[in-house]
Amino acid sequence: YQRRVREAVVSTQSTGDVKEIEFNPDFVNRMLSRLEWPALVQIANQLGVGEGLPEMLPEEQQFEDEDILKKIHHVLLEVDVIEGELECPETGRKFPISKGIPDMRLNEEE
Repeated sequence: YQRRVREAVVSTQSTGDVKEIEFNPDFVNRMLSRLEWPALVQIANQLGVGEGLPEMLPEEQQFEDEDILKKIHHVLLEVDVIEGELECPETGRKFPISKGIPDMRLNEEE
């Protein structure tokens, strides 16, 4: 499901809010086939942490470049949206994020 992130307060290692998670290039490469890559890049760009991420995965769905793997690691494991909202691009429906937890509940009338 694609979502847009709006008015996000992001916690990252660079802001000093998150501890560093040990880099494991094998883990990152194994995760690539499980990701919806265009959605990851889109959200990372919306959050301001997508600089340097390739727009497309290589056909073999593996990266050899350690710098790119470190950027992917950072986006996947060290970036948290603390406050904000997710917005469905199809319906415009908004889901609040509070204390890092998105509220995806439906309204009672749905």
